[in-house]
Amino acid sequence: MFRHPLANREVTLQGAVVAYEFKRGQRRTIGFLIGPKGLAVRAPTWVSLAEVDTALQEKSLWILKKLGESQARQARVAAQCMAWCDGATLPFLGESVDVRLDPQCAVGFASVESQAFEPEPSQPSRTLRLGLPLAATPDQIRDAVQLWLMRQARQRFIERLDHFAPLLQVQWHKLSLSHATTRWGSARMDGAIRLNWRLIHFKPSVIDYVVAHELSHLRVMNHSPRFWDTVRSVVPDYALLRGQLKGESVSRWA
Repeated sequence: MFRHPLANREVTLQGAVVAYEFKRGQRRTIGFLIGPKGLAVRAPTWVSLAEVDTALQEKSLWILKKLGESQARQARVAAQCMAWCDGATLPFLGESVDVRLDPQCAVGFASVESQAFEPEPSQPSRTLRLGLPLAATPDQIRDAVQLWLMRQARQRFIERLDHFAPLLQVQWHKLSLSHATTRWGSARMDGAIRLNWRLIHFKPSVIDYVVAHELSHLRVMNHSPRFWDTVRSVVPDYALLRGQLKGESVSRWA
């Protein structure tokens, strides 16, 4: 069974019950939208409910396929959600980092500046030591880790912006860290750059692609062939890196 949280109609498709959100509006055709919440149907005001049901049956195989894919995607995201505790593992610059609570490292949450980030002698991954008590709550651990990651992200982004800007013969004037859930970066003609801090989870070459991408927009504010030629001039393998990033969901790193 598939049920949209705002469902106001229900239909049986190929033996599966699908509860969907139904709305009428100023449109010419019946539309189907499948997202994380489920199926939403939009129909013109003059279309009868019987016609809507017929359209649903005609598209039943496609609808069930997409609903199944969406449900599986949500399950994968849920499985990847962090368990914020001592010993948690997170990605940082494409490598695994183990989170360890170490009350001796610093005094309380306010002292996250003195966190230690170092390789463990017996571990292939690195360790991020948080100056938090062993009884710290998941929210405290998450907030401390996020603060550290955001500071690392800003430092890395500025370094790479300063590296690529001269190569592209552009100037950037302001960097903002984004919390967006649908995009990795943006650029304005006035030189203002926004980069999603969650990029710090990815390997350096992927970060370089996004930085070069946004700086290239200071020369070409569209995605024309000329724009991609500009990106290629500083990141020759941008297509490969773009493909790696495209397979990731921003929300995965929440």
